[in-house]
Amino acid sequence: MPTQLPLLFLESLEGLAGFDRIAFENVHQSGEQLTSIRFNPDKVKQVSFMEASVEEAVPWASQGYYLSRRPSFTLDPIFHAGAYYVQEASSMFLEEVLKQTTDLSLPIKILDLCAAPGGKSTLIQSLISNKSLLVSNEVIKARVNILAENITKWGAANVIVTNNDPKDFQRLQNYFDVIVVDAPCSGSGLFRKDATAIDEWSLQNVTLCSQRQQRILADVLPALKEGGTLIYSTCSYAESEDEAVADWLMNEGGLLSTKININPEWNIVETQSLQHHAFGYRFYPDKVKGEGFFIAAFTKGEKGKPDWQTTKYKTKSERLIAKEIDIIKPYLKDANDFFFIKQKEEVLALPIHLENDLATFQFSLYIKKAGVKLGSIIRNELIPHHELALSTVINPALPFVEVDRETALQYLRRQEIKIDTTLKGWVLLTHLQLPLGWVKVLPNRINNYYPKDWRIFNK
Repeated sequence: MPTQLPLLFLESLEGLAGFDRIAFENVHQSGEQLTSIRFNPDKVKQVSFMEASVEEAVPWASQGYYLSRRPSFTLDPIFHAGAYYVQEASSMFLEEVLKQTTDLSLPIKILDLCAAPGGKSTLIQSLISNKSLLVSNEVIKARVNILAENITKWGAANVIVTNNDPKDFQRLQNYFDVIVVDAPCSGSGLFRKDATAIDEWSLQNVTLCSQRQQRILADVLPALKEGGTLIYSTCSYAESEDEAVADWLMNEGGLLSTKININPEWNIVETQSLQHHAFGYRFYPDKVKGEGFFIAAFTKGEKGKPDWQTTKYKTKSERLIAKEIDIIKPYLKDANDFFFIKQKEEVLALPIHLENDLATFQFSLYIKKAGVKLGSIIRNELIPHHELALSTVINPALPFVEVDRETALQYLRRQEIKIDTTLKGWVLLTHLQLPLGWVKVLPNRINNYYPKDWRIFNK
């Protein structure tokens, strides 16, 4: 459907770097829709899963691809297995910014402040080392469940999901090496993708968003280390939400602008703010294969202040005894790399290097999800959790049954399934070699343990 843009909106963009009104209007009226995905490199080593629809690579994203058509992702089992994430191509440029501003081979602590539904968090997790920590936060309680679900499907253990207000992170001063703020905005960059957003747009809302963005940044900046990197982005074209906020960061936060090298063939528009000439990068849908987007990077002062000391707290969680650890070890491929705690009788595994960090967060933040939930130990047996099935830490030698697409969909609908196997007890169900979840094979039936809240209803 062609998108009719408000005259007041178009007039507000006149004079902005890279804005070509005729081309901009034409691309919105074309009705063209783009679909792009980003593969999970810890689960997919080649893109042959979706050969029929994978069209070309997103040039600034190592795992990003455009699709020639939009399939039903709900009816694709490997989507539910965490093989890929459906993400708008422009926002994948975060990868390039991270690579140019941060040594990703080092053990770093990174906060994705406004993370739901999880696109940028899953991208970040794919880039950082196993020794690093990603804190994926969502302030809105109603949105944190979908964030936790998408992080679970991605499968990594070095992620902690929190549900906190930005100001709560002031308890962690000088803690994070990188903070990513994909700020709530007026949403004009998504008009082509979501025409209903046009009805919510107004100059007053743009002003309110700009004020809220500044408040969010002011609240979280104390948690960024000296010498650390702040990455700020919006899906708005408004100067007051983009370049003006960059100036505000330099004025009020004392931050320094960071220039990003871009390939001229990408047609990304480099801009500079009016007051401090801070570098920013604009994505226009008439110039790039993607939606409207703005991103800028900053450095906070210089390295020198001591890092946060995480040894001041001890974890409040119950630790597993040796006998219990022996029960769960066979389920993990590198069990010695983890420490284990109990939470309401359920066992969680987290990388050993995050023990102090977890204790710090238990005293400072509300934790929604930490590491990988392995299951419950009952009568010397592990009753495995769905998180373990989808994780990248699971032992690949565990018993499994490979099923076809129709059986996989029956499983995802939490229906009764039939499989031909001599295996007994807990068994992983896989499709295209990717785990979907657990079944329990009994003498006369197969119990489906796919999570009730996740089951699909599409026919």
